[in-house]
Amino acid sequence: QVQLVESGGGLVQPGGSLRLSCKASGPIFNIYDMGWYRQAPGKQRELVAQITRNRNTIYKDSVKGRFTISRDNAKNTVYLQMNTLKPEDTAVYYCNRINLAPWDWGQGTQVTVSS
Repeated sequence: QVQLVESGGGLVQPGGSLRLSCKASGPIFNIYDMGWYRQAPGKQRELVAQITRNRNTIYKDSVKGRFTISRDNAKNTVYLQMNTLKPEDTAVYYCNRINLAPWDWGQGTQVTVSS
């Protein structure tokens, strides 16, 4: 079973930036399409960015132009560069594969955008 470990979250002021990382265990990471999800308090988990194994990317409209997803298959890691952060980006962020049944969810990483 693949294990996912997210990191890089924190408290940042509006307009600030963070870079999230998600490291996956297992030798076959590179064949999967991956996504970054987030879950705000009282809301359902939502997919905000996805990257295929061929590095094609798709973004939720509300983060387009501000977030960038990337992957390093040699390191089994997916990244989410988040710029111009807004208070509404506050959530716990998770990664997982997409287009197939998800692996067990990691602990996520908390992102709080507040002045």
